[in-house]
This record gives sequence, C-alpha cells and structure tokens, in this order.
Amino acid sequence: MRSAAGGARLVGAAARGLRLVGAVAAGAVTALAGLLFVLVATPFADRPAVRAAAARLTGLELRRLRLELPGRDAEGELRYLAARTPVGLLGGIVVLLLVIGVGLAVTLASSWGRGEAFDGMPPTPPLVAYIGLSGFVLLFLDVCGLVGVEALERRLAVRLLAPDPTEALRRRIDELTVSRAGVVAAVDAERRRIERDLHDGVQQRLVALSMLAGRARRGRPELLEQLHEQARQALVELREVAWRVYPSGLDAHGLAEALAGVAERASVAVKVTCELPERPPAAVEAAAYFVAGEAVTNAVKHSGATLVTIEVRQEGATVIVRVEDDGTGGADAAGGGLTGLAQRVAALDGRFAVTSPPGGPTVIEAELPCASRPSAV
Repeated sequence: MRSAAGGARLVGAAARGLRLVGAVAAGAVTALAGLLFVLVATPFADRPAVRAAAARLTGLELRRLRLELPGRDAEGELRYLAARTPVGLLGGIVVLLLVIGVGLAVTLASSWGRGEAFDGMPPTPPLVAYIGLSGFVLLFLDVCGLVGVEALERRLAVRLLAPDPTEALRRRIDELTVSRAGVVAAVDAERRRIERDLHDGVQQRLVALSMLAGRARRGRPELLEQLHEQARQALVELREVAWRVYPSGLDAHGLAEALAGVAERASVAVKVTCELPERPPAAVEAAAYFVAGEAVTNAVKHSGATLVTIEVRQEGATVIVRVEDDGTGGADAAGGGLTGLAQRVAALDGRFAVTSPPGGPTVIEAELPCASRPSAV
C-alpha cells in the first residue's frame, strides 16, 4: 500500500512538473506573439476590434496560468501584454537551459554506459560523482527558475489586471445593496402570495365549511359527508401553505426527505436524486428546497410537463440543484416566482440560471456555495 501511494505521489509530481514546463514554454511563445500584437495594435488602441483582440489574448494567458480575475481591468490589457514579454522570454531561456541540460545528461549517460569516454573524459568514480552532483544542483536551480517565472507571471497579471481594491470593495457594496433589496422584495412577494392563498383558498373553504355545519344542524344530516370532505380539503390546503412558508420536515429529516415530500404532493411524476455527503448549512438547504419546489410548481402549472427530474449534488464547497422538466418550454426567467428564486440564491452569493427554449425542455439550475454567510430568507 505504501509503495502504491508513493508511486502515485511520484506520478503526480512528475505530471505537475511537465505541466509547469509546458506552461512556461507556451508562455515564451505567446510572449513573442503578444509583443508583435502590441507593436502593431498600439497606434489603434482605442478601436473596439483591438480591445476585443487584447481581451482574447489576455484571456488565453490567464487560462494558461489557471488564474481567474473577475472584473479585470480592460484598460490594462495592452499594458499587461507588453509587460509580460520579458518575463515570458526569461521563461523560454530557463526551459531552453533545461532542455540542453537534459540532452547533455542523456548523451553523457549513454556514452559512459557503453564504456566510452565523453569529450575525452573516461567515467572515473570521482568524475561521475562530480558530474552527478553538479547536474542535480543545476536541475534544482532550473526547477526553481521555472517556479519563479510562473509565480512572477501570476503576480504581474494580478498587479496589472486585477481591479483596484477600493473599486472592488465599492462593487461588492453595490452588489450587497442590490441583493438586500432583492431579498426584501422577495420576502414581501412571498408574504403577499401566502396572504392570497389563505384568503382565496383556506378562508373560503372554511366559510363554506361553516355554512355546511349550520345547515346540517338544521336537520340536513346528508350534508355531513360534504362537511367532512370540505374539512379534509381545508386541512390539505392549510398544510400546503404551511410547507410553502417553511417545511418543518426539512429541519427534522433533511433535504432528501423534504424533496421526497415535494414529489409525493406533485400531480405529475417527479424523480428525485439527492447525493450529498453531508448536510449543508440550513440556509443553503432551505434555498435548495425552495428552488426545487418552485420549479416543480411552475412545471405543473405552466409547462404541461409529465416528468420532472430533480438532481441535487455537491461539487467541492458548492451544492448544485438542477431541475428539468419535459414540458413545452418558454419559461420567463423574469417571472415572479423565478425572480424570487434568483434573489434568494443571490442572497447566498450563488448563481441561478434558467434555460427554457420553445418546445422545451426547461432546465433550472442553482449553485449554492456552502461557505456563504447564513441568510434569514
């Protein structure tokens, strides 16, 4: 077991080393291409086509470095392409020295392995020890150079492309302000919806129930069956409203059981797959439940679907909820229910997307980071 684990670590280290060499070597090539682009495009820097080309080249460099810079400074992209040229060329020199060193080592080992002298030097033990030690030192220095070049490139990209910290903070404050306003609007809309459900559903049914009870008391025992049915329907509707406010089973039994309840109450077939290694935070769990529940409700009411599929899984620190139906499509992402869901997800710093082409299928997907701050929604 230990030898297998050690072998796996060795293979992983070799793969990372090859990736590093490839990334730095590619950076040397793109540095020359970037320099040529800068020399040609600088006189026309204000043109949209030049800006778009600079953005594409910069995006390629960030992907090569596996670096994400949301909201990067578009004004600094040409400056970045010019500034990274010497660093890229330095990386090319380091890679070239590595290739030359490896080639010499292979040639030397091949000659001495056949018992032949290399450049007039026979393979004596002191010479072999000296050459081996020198080779390891030079290899170490070359690897340090590769790591240093990549680190320098990453720092240069962050320095020239990342938004100003003050500006990033201002944007974050604006996002939180909009998110808070959206949450308040979503809560108000949900309260109005609950009030309508109580007034138009449960309340009307209770009024009818009271009238039936009065008539039964005046000598109409045949109305007792209707009275019982109306009471049963009132309880069902009241339970639906209560679950829409907050499902009590979510705290007690978890998300999988709560979604199973959604499937049982739906008037169409609902297939639920919930694969979570552990229970997410309460706010994330509630948001996932409401996303799935509202998506099922919309599919039943508006799409004519016969099958709804709910999939909940975790990728890293993110819970992903995906709901797909086989209905007619054409769902409006700006509709009241979906807008409320988008605001609920945004309150957790998540992402919400609706894909609903005419003819279907409709796919609703929410990404909910588990590290988000808890929300009261």
